[in-house]
Amino acid sequence: MVIFEFIHIAGIIIGLGAVTVIDTMGFISRKSKEWTQVTIKAHHVTKPLIWLGTLLMLFSWLFLYAGGYWEIVKSVIIGILILNGLFLSFYISPRLDRLYGNRTLIPSRLQLLITGSFLVSFTGWWILVYLTVAL
Repeated sequence: MVIFEFIHIAGIIIGLGAVTVIDTMGFISRKSKEWTQVTIKAHHVTKPLIWLGTLLMLFSWLFLYAGGYWEIVKSVIIGILILNGLFLSFYISPRLDRLYGNRTLIPSRLQLLITGSFLVSFTGWWILVYLTVAL
């Protein structure tokens, strides 16, 4: 079981680290055309890291899950993060890619969607950290 706990924590560290980097860059890029371009390029590095962290966490969770109340809550959070990741990967990411090289800011509507997704992502990952430490 120790190996699965290690894999689980490693997945959370990788995922949360990549989320923190891209979300911070996204916040900076809201008002900067230059940072917008850097952030669009960087999301091609952070997106696979977020998915790697998510998959490691999910794989290990299959072996660690015991069915308690807080574990059910944690499972729901993991599910929400996966849905959020799918939204980012298949809806937001292609729209960001179309902006690459345009030297323009991210449109307001897209910024609003990204902000909502950021709140879900950042909150969800930190809840996972807390529940992992508390459990």
